[in-house]
Amino acid sequence: MAASTLSPPEVPMELHAHNRDKLVRALRDHLAASSRPTRGFVLLQGGEEQTRYCTDHAELFRQESYFAYLFGVREPGFFGAIDVASGKSFLFVPRLPADYAVWLGEIKPLSFFKERYMVDLVFYVDELVLVLHDHSNEPGKPLLFLLYGLNTDSNNFSKPAAIEDMNKFDTDLSTLHPILTECRVIKSKMELDLIQYANDVSSEAHIEVMRRIRSGMKEYQLESIFLHHIYMYGGCRHCSYTCICATGENSAVLHYGHAAAPNDRILEEGDMALFDMGAEYHFYGSDITCSFPVNGKFTKDQIVIYNAVLAAHNAVLQSMRPGVCWIDMHKLAEKTILESLKNEGIVIGDIDKMMERRLGAVFMPHGLGHFLGIDTHDPGGYAQGLERPKEPGLKALRTIRELKESMVITVEPGCYFIDAMLVPAMEDAVTSKFLNKKEIEKYKKFGGVRIESDVVVTADGCKNLTNCPRETWEIEAVMAGAPWPLDHARFKSQNGSSGA
Repeated sequence: MAASTLSPPEVPMELHAHNRDKLVRALRDHLAASSRPTRGFVLLQGGEEQTRYCTDHAELFRQESYFAYLFGVREPGFFGAIDVASGKSFLFVPRLPADYAVWLGEIKPLSFFKERYMVDLVFYVDELVLVLHDHSNEPGKPLLFLLYGLNTDSNNFSKPAAIEDMNKFDTDLSTLHPILTECRVIKSKMELDLIQYANDVSSEAHIEVMRRIRSGMKEYQLESIFLHHIYMYGGCRHCSYTCICATGENSAVLHYGHAAAPNDRILEEGDMALFDMGAEYHFYGSDITCSFPVNGKFTKDQIVIYNAVLAAHNAVLQSMRPGVCWIDMHKLAEKTILESLKNEGIVIGDIDKMMERRLGAVFMPHGLGHFLGIDTHDPGGYAQGLERPKEPGLKALRTIRELKESMVITVEPGCYFIDAMLVPAMEDAVTSKFLNKKEIEKYKKFGGVRIESDVVVTADGCKNLTNCPRETWEIEAVMAGAPWPLDHARFKSQNGSSGA
């Protein structure tokens, strides 16, 4: 395995102090605009360690995302609070039993957590009620802003902090969630640096997988190469999500790799591979997909589909900038893919009419991309007042917002041959007229292609944070052992290639 030139960076806790300040400013502005007094505490509960069912086997802990965003705490069982009026931050640490020191290590003093996480005050969890009352300058019950709201990606609700004696406080369950979610949408320079690092590690690991793949291997062996590289060389103990290591027909299964389809197929000569894998570092993640031939050489049919998706990927990157609506980027990707398929006779007829009939969703049933940050599907895709479209393909969009500077979003067009999509389309009196059944039959066992990069919106365009070979000739060269990044001029002169 190739060594890495990367080194896990130190994470500045100023990042989370900045996030807290950002929230306080946003809350104060909201309260002022609503003619409400600037008072109360934000109260969040961190994640709890989980055991495997009824056993004492503790699953590897990962902090709850909103709590991670504001406090950066990696241990379980904490609470955190912020005084809206003063901006002071509080951490509440679980009081550990004496035998913790025997089994799990030193019991740290409160001063350790104050220094480590750059908060103003630290107490034990069992002191929370008394401390917040003591630090409140309000007559009567102090006000708590609790986190409760809908995640529009998962349709799950965030859980508000739960404490004993909640009746000793006034509570607000509606104000915090949309404001804190919106804070997470726009990334700071320190956040972007971590997302870039996760991308650098993941890009490197994807390339290592490309170089080591061979027919006869199992899909999970390639997953293990990726996981080893990001941890061994990148210090990334967590993945952003369950790895998708799909080959052959499996590459048409959009979320392959789950427990019922556990990356266990044997790779065959002539297969396309679709590997969707991303590392996470200090909560911040990456989400990268590379598609390439198992044997390192694209066939004519593989080039057709791959280049259709690549053209869509590149068209979107060239068009992204502040003010652009994401739904228009999705439609641009669809249209670009349909135009490429038409050039090859796979679809026939008028492209605009295909778009009206939502034919693009037959080949790309998922959305073009999603926000990325502390969560793979970072929240905020549908701010208050925005409704999810209902048309095929568009209803799968995780956002329809206008792009803003410092948003991070994935660009992941795909083209798949999925029976569950193609059969109904061929049976439909209207959509069937656009489909060349004879040509499509050639791709029945093809699977699919997806190309996914993580992209930050800049003041006048965008920057691709992902650094993987994308052109077919680049992929073939890297899989044959060429260094990455390629010296394009030297490579072309040595190989007599035009790069086409």
